[in-house]
Amino acid sequence: MRDRPRVAVVFGGRSSEHSVSCVSAGSVLRALDPARYDVLPVGIARDGRWVLASTAPGRLEIAAGRLPEVDPCAVDVVLAGDSSRQLTVLAPGQPPQALGAIDVVFPVLHGPYGEDGTLQGLLEMAGVPYVGSGVFASAAAMDKGHMKALLANAGLPIGRYELITPRQWRSARAETLDRLATLGFPMFVKPARAGSSMGVSRVSDLEALADAVEMAREHDPRVVVEAAVPGRELECGVLESLTGGPPETSVVGEIRVTGGQAFYDFEAKYLDDATELDVPADLPEPLSRQVRQMAATAFEALGCEGLARVDFFLRPDGSVLVNEVNTMPGFTPVSMFPLLWSASGLDYPALVTRLVDTALARRPGLR
Repeated sequence: MRDRPRVAVVFGGRSSEHSVSCVSAGSVLRALDPARYDVLPVGIARDGRWVLASTAPGRLEIAAGRLPEVDPCAVDVVLAGDSSRQLTVLAPGQPPQALGAIDVVFPVLHGPYGEDGTLQGLLEMAGVPYVGSGVFASAAAMDKGHMKALLANAGLPIGRYELITPRQWRSARAETLDRLATLGFPMFVKPARAGSSMGVSRVSDLEALADAVEMAREHDPRVVVEAAVPGRELECGVLESLTGGPPETSVVGEIRVTGGQAFYDFEAKYLDDATELDVPADLPEPLSRQVRQMAATAFEALGCEGLARVDFFLRPDGSVLVNEVNTMPGFTPVSMFPLLWSASGLDYPALVTRLVDTALARRPGLR
């Protein structure tokens, strides 16, 4: 028997957000108290192989513009699917070596094959508790088309949008472009199931629209096109209640793009000194309360668990729209989600500990 719960921090993955996941995981690994947890880093290489990862200093950091990756040459590991929770090393030329059972997984994965319910389904089958939302909420929040439909069904105000399916783009492209044009310009073209602004374009005229859709389709055959919403970008963190009550919300933060980018794109988020984060945002208290209540409602509407970050637009007339729900937001100490909770009285190590302990207390399966 171990005296500490074994936490497998799983990161990397097959999505275009592989490197972002590595950066987040590096911060989580450093924050987990080794006196409290037996921590095991497990990377998912870009080809989908699970490997026993290195946590050498600098290995999971952005350095001189270089994005980190899971080492594809590391030794393979596999997770048993029989509810034994066993993790086994498969070294070339060696017999399988059992590492022992996993008590909980912290899946610091962004995008498809990690944040979209696929990994969550695997962990449910293996009987392993994990941090964050379950299969349905993860899948629904990942797909912006389904997410917006659920938010609207819950009575939350959302911006105007259109969804492009693969069949529509393949067999009715002209009609689809005409439909998109009714949103007006400028508009934003996005992969339906991607994050970190991967594949996102701001389109100002009809001539550029088809190329923008094709660029988004490089990341996902399903594409969402949103009418631009003028105003401020606000974000609010949500945590599952420790007592089974309503979800808890953080202070509200604001993102301001200051580096000349047309919008909050990947470079502005991760590579350039191009944004400023105001935590808390400069808002009247009644408006802040409204945003926090809407964040909790969005969390519940999708059936989220553990954590989420809910993003909003504050329009010039004072009205608020829900933009999206992120079930595994960026997790470096300078990412918005941890900053929001730090400003709310829960620092980064305490936040990571709370998420792991919440997951340990939750049983896999229907709940």
